[in-house]
Amino acid sequence: MRQDAHEAAGGRRGWRQAAEEALYGPSGFYRRPEGPAGHFRTSVHASPLFAGAVAQLLCRVDEALGRPAELAFVDMGAGRGELVTGVLETLPSEVASRARGYAVERADRPAALDHRIEWRAEPPAGVTGLLFANEWLDNVPLDVAEVDADGVPRLVLVREDGTESLGEPVSGADAEWLARWWPLPENQRPEANEANQHPEGLRAEIGLPRDAAWASAVATLDRGLAVAVDYAHCADARPPFGTLTGFREGRETAPVPDGSCDITAHVALDACALPGARLLTQRDALHALGVSGGRPPLSLASTDPMAYVRALAGAGEAAELTAPGGLGDFGWLVQPVGIPNPLPEPMPDPLPGENSPLRRARTDRRTGEALLVDVPDHEEQ
Repeated sequence: MRQDAHEAAGGRRGWRQAAEEALYGPSGFYRRPEGPAGHFRTSVHASPLFAGAVAQLLCRVDEALGRPAELAFVDMGAGRGELVTGVLETLPSEVASRARGYAVERADRPAALDHRIEWRAEPPAGVTGLLFANEWLDNVPLDVAEVDADGVPRLVLVREDGTESLGEPVSGADAEWLARWWPLPENQRPEANEANQHPEGLRAEIGLPRDAAWASAVATLDRGLAVAVDYAHCADARPPFGTLTGFREGRETAPVPDGSCDITAHVALDACALPGARLLTQRDALHALGVSGGRPPLSLASTDPMAYVRALAGAGEAAELTAPGGLGDFGWLVQPVGIPNPLPEPMPDPLPGENSPLRRARTDRRTGEALLVDVPDHEEQ
């Protein structure tokens, strides 16, 4: 969408442009030395079981590919390389000998990262293997639309201090995306609303840049599997006021595009999906990969107390990764490229909708307190 000169002069711009600079500019949030883990806790940080499950998935992809001479693992939005490091360390030796790790991240390469991992600003082209994007798409900047008093969806403009105002009506490809994936009442005055609901103030996040980013990432695979994991929503349960929010030091905060906080929004994974893709919850995906959260038998406590303690700790970590109302409700978008889907077909749990919002687990680095933050409703648990 067009940005008028007087808008730029007044310091107002769309959220996509503002977040791009705030997150990835020279002084952006994701270029800070502490990295994302200094501010929030993802499945990667919750437990090494997550990297182990992804390694198991990579082994299944390897088998489906016929055990190629070189097997790629591409970690999109790699942070400081925690996931790719954990996956390579967990692989069986025979698979590890053929595996090549790529960390795709805009920040500088960490000094202590394993020299075998290739650090890149863009994913490598023409590779065979597994491309894995854990909480990457939610940080692909996008514009926000809001319905005005006349029922017209308009671009939300924002200043560096977070102050918002409405700009031009949404038009072109963005308007087409909204009509297809996140319809908003248009040219409908409040008194004409049959449901007696005022459409003024309804918001939507225009996911077109994320669709394009995902399609571009998938296109780098010659053969293999691409997986996007994120807190998500689908067309039958879009949040009426959007999900745009900020995080700083483990706590939810107002989204202010000044580089001081993370700026994130839920992902319309159904819009990102390409032909042949499948959506499932993290709970179902991890269960299929052997992460169950089941408690060890009490008999183990008497025969091998230390093994029981270790197994109990592992069960607790698995329970966190698969918990309803928490990380277990995250969406997995699974996109095969030239191979059968290596995850089983049954999907008993649908992606949660508005009445069962996905929650993002964060950790307050000052207190160590685990937080479950309900992003759509801006409530902390």
